[in-house]
Amino acid sequence: MNNIFRISLALMFVIGFSQLSVAAEHGGKEHGGATQEHGGTATTDPGQAVTTAPAAPSNDDIKNAMKAHVENESKDTGTFDIFDPDTGKIRTLKLVRVHERVGKTGDYYYSCADFEDTTTGEKLDLDIDVEDKDGQLNVADVRIHKVEGKERYTYDENDNRIPLAPAAAPEAAHEHGGKEHGGK
Repeated sequence: MNNIFRISLALMFVIGFSQLSVAAEHGGKEHGGATQEHGGTATTDPGQAVTTAPAAPSNDDIKNAMKAHVENESKDTGTFDIFDPDTGKIRTLKLVRVHERVGKTGDYYYSCADFEDTTTGEKLDLDIDVEDKDGQLNVADVRIHKVEGKERYTYDENDNRIPLAPAAAPEAAHEHGGKEHGGK
């Protein structure tokens, strides 16, 4: 019984510490969802085997999937091209860096990435969502979050995207049923 208590206490410490280590890079207001751990079930009966869920991808795995997506999409033109709904034009971007912080809400891992517009020279911050389908990481969504540091939207505590001025059309504000990053 004492061993179970010590193991439980150690696990609570490790989980609590790991959540602190992913402190919000942008003050916590960008993605409202809390970090969720992938866990398995462990039995407390010493005679039974421990069962665990498949290992969660590492932050490096997720960031590498994002970089690979950008590289793959850039093969033909040499730039990462994305439609900008505010200007109505295609932006041609070069990846500067993927941010260190990786989070998870619902079914999606997410991070931000800095890009430079090759035409205007503007700095853009894009949100990139990655899904893990049976160990295969794929980019599920990419959105322009900031242009020259000015946010186009933010997130509420339920991961609903909230547009900022200029106001987006109601349909754009509620893509995916109004939930972003798998928020419920």
